[in-house]
Amino acid sequence: MTGLAEARDDAEREALIEAGRLLFTRPCNFFYAAQKSDQLPEPGLPEVAFCGRSNVGKSSLVNALVGQKALARVSQMPGRTRQLNFFNLADRIVLVDLPGYGYAKASKDMQRDWQGVMFDYLRGRPNLMRVMLLLDARVETKSSDRAAMELMNVAAVAFQIVLTKADDVGPMKLAARIKEAEELARSHTAAHPLVLVTSSQTGAGIAEMRAEIASLAV
Repeated sequence: MTGLAEARDDAEREALIEAGRLLFTRPCNFFYAAQKSDQLPEPGLPEVAFCGRSNVGKSSLVNALVGQKALARVSQMPGRTRQLNFFNLADRIVLVDLPGYGYAKASKDMQRDWQGVMFDYLRGRPNLMRVMLLLDARVETKSSDRAAMELMNVAAVAFQIVLTKADDVGPMKLAARIKEAEELARSHTAAHPLVLVTSSQTGAGIAEMRAEIASLAV
């Protein structure tokens, strides 16, 4: 199935949105966690990973997508998640919640350990279909975000930029942030051209993100 960027008309776009809605009405359950590269589960179903800075709102967005309040743990302490968490969605696709990067208060050894596992996964997972790279719409793109993009670009890992917390940004600032994100996407060959703009609080962009994920499912 094609994604929203390839939709030829409104009817095809609506069909994609509906496919995403239907997929996410199905059960989504945690089934595996890995803290080391040699603990990763055997590759199977297509996987979509969620990647971003430790305070970008990743777990809240995953919960909003699946319509559950606590599937992915939302911590009041950014950087607390130090493992890769795998969730089976309807036996059609696996969602992978990756550790946040760029957490300043973590020790360098701790950052190296859990971020190393994450980047090993990104570089070497054969069934990884796409990485949803989350950027906070309220702040400028950080050097750690750019480094993550470069890593995926060099490793030829397909990624799609997703702006989070869009409800907390004024229209002019959000428009500038979207323009910047689109320029970043165009400058990386591994980046998907469509930038998604979301809010886990209002539900903005959730239907579109579900549609994109559904287009990758079996």
